[in-house]
Amino acid sequence: MARRRAFCAFERRQAVKLARIFFAVLACASLAGCAASYRAPVVERTVARPSTAKPAAPPAEQRPESYTVKRGDTLYSIALDNGLDYRELAAWNNISDPAAIKAGLVLRMRPPGQAVAAQPEGGAQVHPEARVQVQPVTVPGSVEARSLGADPRAAVEPRAGTEPPRVASDLKTGPKAMKLPYSEENLAMLLRQAPAAPTPEPVPPQPSAEDGQDTVAWIWPAAGRVLAGFSEATNKGVDILGKIGDPVFASASGRVVYSGTGLRGYGKLVIIKHNQTYLSAYAHNSNLLVKEGQNVVRGQKIAEIGNTDSSQAKLHFEIRRLGKPVDPLKFLPDRPS
Repeated sequence: MARRRAFCAFERRQAVKLARIFFAVLACASLAGCAASYRAPVVERTVARPSTAKPAAPPAEQRPESYTVKRGDTLYSIALDNGLDYRELAAWNNISDPAAIKAGLVLRMRPPGQAVAAQPEGGAQVHPEARVQVQPVTVPGSVEARSLGADPRAAVEPRAGTEPPRVASDLKTGPKAMKLPYSEENLAMLLRQAPAAPTPEPVPPQPSAEDGQDTVAWIWPAAGRVLAGFSEATNKGVDILGKIGDPVFASASGRVVYSGTGLRGYGKLVIIKHNQTYLSAYAHNSNLLVKEGQNVVRGQKIAEIGNTDSSQAKLHFEIRRLGKPVDPLKFLPDRPS
């Protein structure tokens, strides 16, 4: 009996040990499962960044609308100082003799009508000279303007006891239209009968400041060395040494807007207009080989070096941007040493 009790007690102790071992193993397994590394799914998203596009370039400097002639001015010098063709300037101001201008005369510096800006809203119009806005006046009893698509019969209400006026849309000029059921065949027939829409004429692109106006391929106009550089106070260009009769070349392609001796201190002078921005001037020549209005190409011989209005034989060369002198050495290519 005592042995049986001892055996039962032993079995209970063993069962408790097994239970403890089981629960210990289960707890370790749970802890191991929780401690295992788990990576959450990552979704890459692209963050929209603000555009880094460069702001639009500011518009080019505009020349004044008018200029008051001062003592000593000539039409040629005014045109050169403002980057204009003196013949255009004369035409804008109805000047028949360029040498007949007097001090105090106010000249228009832009083509007629160019100074008018965009029309104001509401149908107002601006007169280019007086700059007075003209507003449309609505008078009681006046006929109201309507678009072409509006019903003309709705514009006028007939008075009581009077017959409404007949309009063009009341007149039948053809048989009554017939509605057809939808089908591929009927649709194709209607498309064939419909009049073709007029093709709009292509509008030529307007020139802008970015259409090559500031892009000029310059070359040296003469082969001599530079005698004097650019100075805003004393020298509006560069002086290039040469011998009488040496060739003078067009520094860039363009149109000759002046060829003569009308500007004091320049001698025999040639001015070439390359675009709406740049002019080039070639002074003190002994012989002029081009005429006004003639188109020239870069490198073409246009004159010969001389000493007219100068103490020595040289070429005085200027580049003007919108009439303002700029340093030609900043535009001309480097010479090989």
